[in-house]
Amino acid sequence: MALPSLTSVTPSSGPTSGGDILRLSGTGFASRVAVRLGGLRAEVLSVREEAGTAHVDVRTPMHEVDNVDVELLNLSADGHPIPGEAAVLPGAYRYLRPRVAKEADLTRLVRTLLRELKRQVVANVSASVSVDYDTVADGLNVIAMASLPSVVLSGPTLRESRRYSTNVLHEDVVQGPSGAELVRRRPAYTVDLAFTLTVASNRTAELFNLMAAVATFLNRNRWLSMARDAEDASRGTVCWEMDADGEVRTQLGSRDDVRAFTWGLLVRGFEVDEGLPLDIGKAVAGTHLETDSYSGGTS
Repeated sequence: MALPSLTSVTPSSGPTSGGDILRLSGTGFASRVAVRLGGLRAEVLSVREEAGTAHVDVRTPMHEVDNVDVELLNLSADGHPIPGEAAVLPGAYRYLRPRVAKEADLTRLVRTLLRELKRQVVANVSASVSVDYDTVADGLNVIAMASLPSVVLSGPTLRESRRYSTNVLHEDVVQGPSGAELVRRRPAYTVDLAFTLTVASNRTAELFNLMAAVATFLNRNRWLSMARDAEDASRGTVCWEMDADGEVRTQLGSRDDVRAFTWGLLVRGFEVDEGLPLDIGKAVAGTHLETDSYSGGTS
């Protein structure tokens, strides 16, 4: 067996939490190998050779932020390292801390929803992540409002998405060293986002007009859309189904002469994560059906 050599590691960086699929390319790989990143053993997913180049796909282990060496060891049939058959690429992989400064998709979704409520219903719209219930058993929330009329968007709470969740593995076609390949991912964790709209006014007629405006908003906007990536417009947009949730609850009399109503709002099919990558496999370029001819007499 020729001594192994490493020529490339793709991708060259990933999160400290691990779990990414890493591809090592080179020559002289045995049918069984072990791979270490920064001294920590990685899970080997596949070993193969294509067009004279050997490839190993592994899943990265967790590690602190650092540039680490990538080491490959050829193993014997019984799984023990073969003396002298090892290759190292110094500092070939970089562990990065997740970008906490980047605005999360959920935050961008809430901002988009607030912007549309300001534009289509009333300018005085605010957000509230937690509210207290008043002492009156009417189910309405006491929310501080700077001025009237106003709309307060509370939430979201997460519900299991029975309409959009799936147990089917997701597959992406990517370009491999010798053609198209499939990257399989676990199903994304998909939920429905439940919001509550609390609308208040000190005039009954104005409150009813706001109720009609909210109903028009929900009927007109069946989908909530925004850029898939705020930093890359070429990735297009993503849409979520939006619908009313439950019935309107009104409160037309109060001690402070404030009229209010609440209405639920549901954004369906939000993916909390994109699904952990499982493996990479060859894509099927085409299909061919072979049949054997049969001839014989009839009975």
